[in-house]
Amino acid sequence: MPVIESTYKPSFLFKNGFVSTVYSGLFRRVQLTQERERITLSDGDFLDLDWSYATEKTNKLIILLHGLEGSGNRPYMTGAAKLFNENGIDAVCVNFRGCSGETNLKFRSYHSGATEDLVDVISHVLNQEKYTDVYLKGISLGANMILKYLGEREAVPQEIKAAIAVSAPCYLYGSAKELHTIKNKLYHDRFLKHLSKALKNKQKRFQEDLSLEQIESIKTLFDFDNIYTSNAHGFKNGLDYYEQASSLQFLPKIKTPTLIINALNDSFLSHECYPVKEAKNNPFLHLEMPKYGGHVGFISKKNVYYNEKRALEFVQTMVK
Repeated sequence: MPVIESTYKPSFLFKNGFVSTVYSGLFRRVQLTQERERITLSDGDFLDLDWSYATEKTNKLIILLHGLEGSGNRPYMTGAAKLFNENGIDAVCVNFRGCSGETNLKFRSYHSGATEDLVDVISHVLNQEKYTDVYLKGISLGANMILKYLGEREAVPQEIKAAIAVSAPCYLYGSAKELHTIKNKLYHDRFLKHLSKALKNKQKRFQEDLSLEQIESIKTLFDFDNIYTSNAHGFKNGLDYYEQASSLQFLPKIKTPTLIINALNDSFLSHECYPVKEAKNNPFLHLEMPKYGGHVGFISKKNVYYNEKRALEFVQTMVK
């Protein structure tokens, strides 16, 4: 599909990518009542799902996936869930392994390409036989996961009608390199601090798999992926993880109506993360590149973000 011309026009202050990103991450608040459900995964580990519902019974559901070190109750998740609930669609916010406030059971956790966990969530949802129309929306890491899921398999369940990927790091190595630049040092250090803290808690239970010396040697996110992510999830090293888990290579094979919203001033994304060629050559792929928005910072009026409104519009347009 042709690249979509964006209509997003924030106020002057939020045209700054850094300001919109930081404000959205630290200061946004959303009030939403959620009900937690714990499910058992195929390998015996668990995931926690945070459900919220439309006022009336519906056969429509949106599955929401968060970003790196996020959770199901982050405002970029609950904001979307609330908007969809208000428009007659149930929502389930997925907490990846270890992201719901409790360390998961296995040495492995989650990563950008861990679509096997998404498969389990979708199977759990469909086995309820309540929903005939299911939509997927991912933010950042979760966006890459959804794009990979849709493109790596011959067929997806017929109930999945549309997908939205926001601030998607389609090319993980390029995005990782961006996170290691000076302009992103604050973000890099914040991510690393949270990841290292979680890893230290995990190490107490898996001392044979990971030593404290190894954890203390982790000084960058590259180190984290080389020492933990790759070893815990069956990759040769960090670069192998980036290569195998990147969704860019799978975009040409997507056959589900999919909208990618990546802001041009998103400091987390490399130029490969704007897949213009892939969108033009795939009738199911829609690419919108707003000039502003930073990383998940599409601030708009009444605390409803532009990407959330566009997600709802896209679903309503795609599904007759």
